[in-house]
Amino acid sequence: MGNAVTVEMTVEPLVLAYPFTGRWLVQNSPGDRVPSHGTTRFASSYAIDFVPVDGSGRSAAFGLESLFRSEQPEKFIGFGRDVLAPVRGTVAAIHDSAADHPAYRGLRSLGYAMTQRRRVDAGWPALAGNHVMIRSDVTVVALCHLQQGSVEVQVGQTVRIGQRLGRCGNSGNSTEPHLHVQAISSMDISLADAVPIRFGDTLPTNGTIVEA
Repeated sequence: MGNAVTVEMTVEPLVLAYPFTGRWLVQNSPGDRVPSHGTTRFASSYAIDFVPVDGSGRSAAFGLESLFRSEQPEKFIGFGRDVLAPVRGTVAAIHDSAADHPAYRGLRSLGYAMTQRRRVDAGWPALAGNHVMIRSDVTVVALCHLQQGSVEVQVGQTVRIGQRLGRCGNSGNSTEPHLHVQAISSMDISLADAVPIRFGDTLPTNGTIVEA
């Protein structure tokens, strides 16, 4: 469903499985631009975001209050949805204690964007929120913005593709519940290189709804 492009890159991309089931909307895809999130900091050039949506392609009902007020993450259908391992490997790091904060859409999202610099200055953990990092051979895959207290794996544990890691949340630098996925060359995020990724033989573009 939607559009997808065949990946053509000079660096061989890491092939991942989709880390979820159900319907998810693609945002900030490296299939549309690199760096995908507008910055090369924190090895995020090839990162991609997935937002859980319903049959109408909406993450939550949008009303007049959504324009002017923050919203509780529980309002969004994806909050608490399972996040699965996209690759076989060993859990290299976890973080599970960051609180899920309100979601911001409409005018409130502009105010939230103005505080972005503060989170960037606080470093990658403040941006990632709750997360799981999986080492697969020489590459590390990070899955971010998980729900507080939902991580089900431990450092050193071997995980298989499709194994549940935790649940979709709204921790870290997140305007609404979604999943951020990126691959990096090492655990030292300040020195790591971004690693291209694909899902099967394609890389979904912005606006695509992936149904896994």
